[in-house]
Amino acid sequence: MEGVVIVRNNKKLTVIDGETLMDMRIKPISFCIDSLLPQGVSLLCGAPKIGKSWLVLDWCVRIAKGEEVWNFKTAKGTTLYLCLEDNLSRIQQRLNEITDEVPNNVFFATSSCSLSDGLAEQIESFVAEHKDTVLVVIDTFLMIRSKNKDTTYANDYQEIEELKRLADKLKISLLLVHHLRKQGDNDPLNKISGTTGISGAVDTTFILDKSKRSQNNATMICTGRDIEYRELELNFSKDNHIWDLVSDSVESPEILLPEEMNSLIEFMKQKIVFKGTNSEFTEEYNSFCRKEISAKALKQMMNKWRYELESNNIYFSSYRSNGKRFVNVHYMPDSDSSALNDGNIISAKTCVSFVTCDPDEPCQPM
Repeated sequence: MEGVVIVRNNKKLTVIDGETLMDMRIKPISFCIDSLLPQGVSLLCGAPKIGKSWLVLDWCVRIAKGEEVWNFKTAKGTTLYLCLEDNLSRIQQRLNEITDEVPNNVFFATSSCSLSDGLAEQIESFVAEHKDTVLVVIDTFLMIRSKNKDTTYANDYQEIEELKRLADKLKISLLLVHHLRKQGDNDPLNKISGTTGISGAVDTTFILDKSKRSQNNATMICTGRDIEYRELELNFSKDNHIWDLVSDSVESPEILLPEEMNSLIEFMKQKIVFKGTNSEFTEEYNSFCRKEISAKALKQMMNKWRYELESNNIYFSSYRSNGKRFVNVHYMPDSDSSALNDGNIISAKTCVSFVTCDPDEPCQPM
């Protein structure tokens, strides 16, 4: 239309081709706790009074000293703990419980600005004065959030993004302590208080949840963009108020499995090979394990935990014949991989990609 000036955005995307990217020397991401706590924004969630503050206090001291956290190496450096729900007297008391030596490169603050009032500037100023800072803990995330009552996904994501930009700019690990919902959920990430914008924006998430086995035990689920998924079984010592590592799913994959599947592994280590109906398999399983699980429930669990069973050398295939359901199950240690080339199961690693297989008919892929 005459007299109207149309302004278009002429900004171009900044792109890089794959060949150039592959040849670039890019420094790998830094870890504050090796393979566990990377640079960026992380979230530690747990129910109130479960022991989150004891955990991060111990981390701050150990990292400042350059000591290992459990069996993980740490990047020694200055740590800052914003303990915004505590006072100095309580922090002093807790320090006396967990250690007899506190280095001068671990710092504490019991108050700070909120995100909207200048928290980023306060942290930047601290890091400028302590250039070897590797970790800043904010306990709790709620204490530094905006007071505008905006509980939308967009607001949750935006607040984490602001902290992420800060952590990336300063090249530090920024750990937020947060709460879980009271309602249970099969997906641990859905237990995090707030919208999924929080878990979606952070780089790493730790869920500290009480174990059913003991009042002092808890499972810490660890997941993120730069770490391998793992579950750490921890025990809280009432003597020194330190969380001790009991087991690590990366080193012991079987701890990810429910009791029924661990029993199945032990059963198949004795049985080695089973071929028969689902009902016959379940009957032998129940007799060996002294359980009363149904054939349907057992098969459902095997399907759900198939890949974890495979990591423990248990392979199976299923098929129908004359209206009955059959299952072939093999225990195959790595050294015995050649033993499974028979006419029914083909081979252990081939059969796992098939869902139905009748010995008299071609296998049908999933």
